[in-house]
Amino acid sequence: MAYRVEKSDEEWRAELGGEQYAVLRQAATERPWTGELLDEERSGVYACAACGAELFKSGTKFDSGCGWPSFYESVRPEAVELIEDASLGMVRTEVRCANCGSHLGHVFPDGFGTPTGDRYCMNSIALDFTPES
Repeated sequence: MAYRVEKSDEEWRAELGGEQYAVLRQAATERPWTGELLDEERSGVYACAACGAELFKSGTKFDSGCGWPSFYESVRPEAVELIEDASLGMVRTEVRCANCGSHLGHVFPDGFGTPTGDRYCMNSIALDFTPES
């Protein structure tokens, strides 16, 4: 897929730190319960740490108990790209930034009690947070 933001692997490596590069560009996963945004409770917007595209609003964030920031929907359907992921011997749905193709996490249909029933389980390191002023 062609993305609005396209950079070479060398450019991504130079712009992102080692752990961010591993998560955003190589689909690694940060350890649960370690992300800076897990317990963020202020109102604001969550954006892609690679390109700055808006992805989630704080009003859709909920405590799923999974160890990663969870949201029940993106800011708009076209903000994220959903891709079947059959790695690790299971079928999951990978979530990527639709603007630059960076890996954000996975979405699961187990967001019980949310308006959508979805749980977008995102790597904290893949997101930037801007509080409302």
